[in-house]
Formats: sequence, structure tokens, C-alpha cells
Amino acid sequence: MKPARLLLAALVLAMAGPALAESRRCLVVGVSDGDTITARCGEPGSYEQIRVRLAGIDAPERRQAYGERARQHLAALVFQRWAALECGKVDRYGRSVCLVRVAPASRSDGAPALDVGLSMVSAGMAWWYRAYAREQAPEDRGRYEAAELAAQAQRQACGPMLARCRRGSGGGNTDARAR
Repeated sequence: MKPARLLLAALVLAMAGPALAESRRCLVVGVSDGDTITARCGEPGSYEQIRVRLAGIDAPERRQAYGERARQHLAALVFQRWAALECGKVDRYGRSVCLVRVAPASRSDGAPALDVGLSMVSAGMAWWYRAYAREQAPEDRGRYEAAELAAQAQRQACGPMLARCRRGSGGGNTDARAR
């Protein structure tokens, strides 16, 4: 009976993975590209600087088509702003993979309610990273997919050249005609 309980506990923890992510309040002090930021976390005198990959999205690299535009858009959303980071893992480059939220300009209480990754996808500056969709909560997967489809329908995704700027990305268009 004990192995069955352990299996059940492991299953519950696996299903709740995104909900159990570490949450931190940090100041965004750098933007490397359209899906990577640098944040300063902690109290004065004991700051920790971390590199953060936005969970659930992929954006063109800085030197790729629309890469600088994606970086600038992300900077406008987060640079020098306080953010709530919900980090679940570290990627192969040593970056914390986090859901990043900031307070939208329309919110007077300053509560971090704007999902930055979702905002990037909605604006057509990034794609939903389908390869890692299982790491997102089901409701987040639905929102990200819907945002990407809406951006594509509006031809916003990386401007009019979605397939070209997406080549080589995590969840790219596999339609050979689009390349």
C-alpha cells in the first residue's frame, strides 16, 4: 500500500508543478533579447542577479530578423520595473525559466498582473513554445495558443514574415512553403 501512496503523491506533485514554482519579487535591470532578461532579486546589501528565460515563449535572437524589435518590445514592458518571477527550473544555459509578471500601466495598485510572455505573444513579438507546453498550467497553454493564433491572423507575428523569422525556433512553422 505504501508504494501506491508514494506514486499518488508523486503524481499530484507532477500535476501541480507550475503551481509549486518559486516566487520572487525582482527588479528587471537588463534585457538581452526577446525572451531573456536580467533581474536583481533580494534585499539591499544581499542582492542576487539572475538571468531569466521567459517561460512558454521563444523569440528571434537579437541578430535574426525582428530580433532587435522583439528585444525593444520586451524592454518597454519590463526594463527598470518590479516583476514577480515564478521560476520552476534552470535551462541548459543556466537561466532560470520563469513566468514573469509586471504591473500594467493601467493598474494603480502596482500589483504584478500582466503576464509578460503572453503579452509578447499577443503583440506578435514571440511564439508560444509548444515543445515546453507541458510545463505550463492547462489554462496558460490555452491562453498562449489563442494569443499566437490571433497574432498570426492579424499578421503581427514578427511583422509580415512569421515563418522566416521563426526558422530554427522552438515551435516554428513546419510548412516548407513558408520558408
